Amino acid sequence: MTLEVRSDVVTIVSGLPRSGTSMMMRMLEAGGLAVLVDGIREPDDDNPQGYYEFERVKKVKEDQAWLDDARGKVVKMVSALLVDLPRCYPYRVVFMRRRMEEILASQRRMLLRNAKPWSDEDDAKMTGLYQAHLKQIEGWIARQRRLSALYVSYNDLLASPQEHARRVDAFLGGGLDVSRMASVVDRALYRQKV
Repeated sequence: MTLEVRSDVVTIVSGLPRSGTSMMMRMLEAGGLAVLVDGIREPDDDNPQGYYEFERVKKVKEDQAWLDDARGKVVKMVSALLVDLPRCYPYRVVFMRRRMEEILASQRRMLLRNAKPWSDEDDAKMTGLYQAHLKQIEGWIARQRRLSALYVSYNDLLASPQEHARRVDAFLGGGLDVSRMASVVDRALYRQKV
């Protein structure tokens, strides 16, 4: 059964790339929330359970018509795009956080698998860029009137899925199947431990 949240609210799962956003999307889907995805990006070795992406999100600055279809559903959006959201909708954002070393290790593994170069210098550069971005985007979120956010640690979620599934359910207004949400958390996919 799919749960309909308030029909005017757009629910967004966001965070840095490789921070656990696909896992959170899977949790919300299992809990009964309708997901807005297009299936263009197929599962692979880096995300065997799927990416849960909707391609039009990437052009939200130019194309916002899809947001009407996102009301009452959940969609995934990388954190850098949040600032391009129009102010005409209320938003609830589940923002995923993860240890920076693990994000970088996961990205490195993905790039190397695709024969793209990565170095220790890239790690240092990306750490600085990501930390500055997170500070900026969290400050921006705090100033928004039509957007509320819940910050969820990927690492803590893996340690206690039931507790964090309850937190997410409460933030979204209740009514999700918390046990099913917690049951999809797969520690076997936690491969970039630092």
